[in-house]
Amino acid sequence: MDNAAPSRRPFLAVRDLNKTFQIGTEQVEALREVNLVIDKGEFVCLIGASGCGKSTLLRIIAGFEPPTSGHVDIYDHPVTGPGSDRGMVFQDYALFPWLTVRENIAFGPRQKGLAASKVGEIADEYVQMVGLSPFADRFPSQLSGGMKQRVAIARVLANDANILLMDEPFGALDALTREQLQDELLQIWSRTGVTVIFVTHSVEEATLLADRVVVMTAGPGRIETDIAISLERPRDVSSPGFNDVRRTLTQRLTSHLKRRPLKTAA
Repeated sequence: MDNAAPSRRPFLAVRDLNKTFQIGTEQVEALREVNLVIDKGEFVCLIGASGCGKSTLLRIIAGFEPPTSGHVDIYDHPVTGPGSDRGMVFQDYALFPWLTVRENIAFGPRQKGLAASKVGEIADEYVQMVGLSPFADRFPSQLSGGMKQRVAIARVLANDANILLMDEPFGALDALTREQLQDELLQIWSRTGVTVIFVTHSVEEATLLADRVVVMTAGPGRIETDIAISLERPRDVSSPGFNDVRRTLTQRLTSHLKRRPLKTAA
């Protein structure tokens, strides 16, 4: 008799994923044989050189791009297009400039046809969660970059997303604002239990935030390594353990890159 326990159904699974773009007469291979399983509630960072397909993979998970072959499943249901269960946060915020903070956050619930009182309740909850209650009636043009990114995160969560897809969301912010939003994002993640897939170029940011860091090779993008980060939170960027992890990730990130000799000046 086989007493083996049945295998657990994965929350999000990327299987044998390939993506090729047609650019003019040329075919460009962006992703090759990508396989990745992410558990519900995990915080996963994707890192890799520019052009390695990180953002393409994120867009395929979001349903914005179809794969050339392979598939993405959420609880065994194939992703065939965008859905309210997945929300994308971009570096450029992508807010509606004619709507206030509260109205931007309320947009998704309103589109679902919820009662006005319920829409208002949801909007107020997430305005408060991201610390923008004093600015609820301001327009995006009246906000700092950090405030705009808080609105973008709140808008996704208010739409009842359980997967937060973030494409270098803090890349355009100054160091102090970036550090503050990293801390706030971890608090929101802890409170909501949302699954986060976060693209970044920064090894330090990935080490600070993630449960796991997935390192991708230069294009065509493949998964070079998948490293679990066991450091306790909150993490100290100056600690020996943190720097050991950062060093390991940097080595994995650069191990597949060809070193080019410097040319001697004439």
